[in-house]
Amino acid sequence: MSRPYDVWLVEDHEYFRESVAEVLANAPGLMSTYQFGSAEGLLSMVEGGSLPDAVLMDIELPGMNGLECIRSLKRVAPRVEVVMLTIHHDTDRIFEAVCAGASGYLLKTATPGEIVEALHQVREGGAPMNARTARRVLEMFRRETVPDEDHGLTEREVEILRGLVDGLTKREVGERLFISPHTVDNHVRNVYEKLHVHSRSAAVAAAIKGRIV
Repeated sequence: MSRPYDVWLVEDHEYFRESVAEVLANAPGLMSTYQFGSAEGLLSMVEGGSLPDAVLMDIELPGMNGLECIRSLKRVAPRVEVVMLTIHHDTDRIFEAVCAGASGYLLKTATPGEIVEALHQVREGGAPMNARTARRVLEMFRRETVPDEDHGLTEREVEILRGLVDGLTKREVGERLFISPHTVDNHVRNVYEKLHVHSRSAAVAAAIKGRIV
């Protein structure tokens, strides 16, 4: 049996932070070892050598905000997934969060079930966003389209990237291409390196902006 997926919380409102922590504690397959009231608290723990599997984080925080925190976190721990949980639903913030490396974007109005499902999607290689948010992000990326560039991707890597753009999990990409999840994971790491990104959502953004797929 695999170990629980450890999701750390960064939320300055104590009641909401405790409520979400309780949801995670009672969700099969999930856990939350640490909760922080600031981005600085999270980064201090990470710099001390401890790492979560994922971070569920607000954007508006005292001191360093969530968007700045994503960039700092990704520099030292690029494989840690980040899901934004916020009251904001404006396109600029969504776009900035995804470009910074966020793997998903949820509103604080999300139900406990929706939060848990989103984290399971991230664990499986997904990028959870509600349909309205995803549509806004795609529209903005299309407006930001730049000339074609292949970034040195191999044919197989382009196939992998196309699967990510189509919303498939890594397991589903493997099934489509008849290769193992481990092989998919290796290709995804190569794609990230060549596109100079640190998350699935950022890779999808680069693919759309650069018309790679």
